[in-house]
Amino acid sequence: MKFGAATSVFVYTLALVKLAAAHISIISPCPRYSPVGEKCPALPPGESYDIGEHAINGPISSVQLGGTMPLCRHTTPWPTPAAEWTAGQQVTIKFNPSAAIHSGGHCQFSISYDNGKTFAVIHEELQYCFLGSKPASVTNTPQVHEYSFTLPKNLPSSDKAVFSWTWINASGNREFYMNCADVSIKGSGSSYTGKQMVIANYPGYPTIPEFNGNYDTGMQYYKDAPSVTVSPSGGSSGGSYTNNTSSAAPSSAAPSSAAPSSAAPEPTTPANEEPTYTASSAPASYEQTSAPVESPNPHGAQDEVTSNTGAGAPADSGSGSCTAGQMQCSGSGYKVCIGGKWSQEFACGTGTTCKGSDNGIYCGFS
Repeated sequence: MKFGAATSVFVYTLALVKLAAAHISIISPCPRYSPVGEKCPALPPGESYDIGEHAINGPISSVQLGGTMPLCRHTTPWPTPAAEWTAGQQVTIKFNPSAAIHSGGHCQFSISYDNGKTFAVIHEELQYCFLGSKPASVTNTPQVHEYSFTLPKNLPSSDKAVFSWTWINASGNREFYMNCADVSIKGSGSSYTGKQMVIANYPGYPTIPEFNGNYDTGMQYYKDAPSVTVSPSGGSSGGSYTNNTSSAAPSSAAPSSAAPSSAAPEPTTPANEEPTYTASSAPASYEQTSAPVESPNPHGAQDEVTSNTGAGAPADSGSGSCTAGQMQCSGSGYKVCIGGKWSQEFACGTGTTCKGSDNGIYCGFS
């Protein structure tokens, strides 16, 4: 569930919560099936926008709450690239301004040439992602909404490269976030070698515990990550990931000091404990079927999304125009603005109802 800067005290029992909170996503380049990204391609036939229970802002896995999705969230790429890049030039990655950032954490930006089976890191924002420096206390308010960096000069050319952003949150339930955008790259290299992307808080991989103010938590996995080589020829070295929901067996690239088992990692918080968070921190995991913050996305691309209202697009409610990415309560559920028109109503989770105002809406228990 999304919530705004003005939050209240929430106490939610884990047994009543199905999935982890939906809290942030990239909007440029447009990740697969995003309803609020910039310049999004048309949906693949038969696919749907990431709205509702598996909303685009949500994690792909939560140690405590489950709800595992495939790496990249979706294995079918956009029919056409969401962005065109040139090796050696600067790119800017923009994030949804309606966000709750769980006190920062570790972010990586990576590239794949085999549709997400193998990722090599091209940029990192470790420890203080979305913040820039160590926060004085637990926070959900981002200080950084975009990152610019220079692509490696030796990236190979491909019309089917996959760019990924991954994030391990510093506070709250132990989650793993991942968005992927299909991009084309013009380059002169035959292959690229970089650190292998770190996966944690995902079945079969290590669990990185809450930082609790120690922002060195989990850093050994990033420092010890081995090199991996990726190329458009299909060859790679250093291992690859199993990209499905039932297993995600790590390659030999995982740090030997924390070799993951075939089973999901043990939760860091017992399932029968009830997490309590204050208004200043509010890193709790809420029902993911909840509505994101009602905050118009200034980066939303209404024209592009309008052209994508074919297969998989939520039905138009016919209730007037709106700003792409905007949310509003509707009955006990909520609606999402896509292509300048309100969608059908999406239900909140069992026992919850849509609440809030212009400062933010959420699905909360009555």
